[in-house]
Amino acid sequence: MIRLYHNPKCSKSRAALALLEEAGAEIEIVEYLKHPPSPEELDQLLNWLGMEPRELMRKKEEEYADLYLDDITLERKHLITAMVDNPNLIERPIAVRGNRAVIGRPPEQVLNLLRE
Repeated sequence: MIRLYHNPKCSKSRAALALLEEAGAEIEIVEYLKHPPSPEELDQLLNWLGMEPRELMRKKEEEYADLYLDDITLERKHLITAMVDNPNLIERPIAVRGNRAVIGRPPEQVLNLLRE
């Protein structure tokens, strides 16, 4: 089972979903803009991705500037909360299988989860 944090309006997210469907993967779709991850869930995703919160943020989004998220003194907890409260800041798509996660940029990255 692959959990896909998906935004149907995003072409990369749609492409990643199509690739997984074509590969016959069993997929659980999470429309994260409607159902954002909890702070704990997002923290776990970051750990599986091997990333820090700011690396997963879409820095060109208006909220990034409005919330002064480029402030280097902000703690991990604050950045995670900002992404949970403003899920459009989260880079997409994110695919998860077990305790492995990838960002689907390029979309073909999600296929790496099918290889073990």
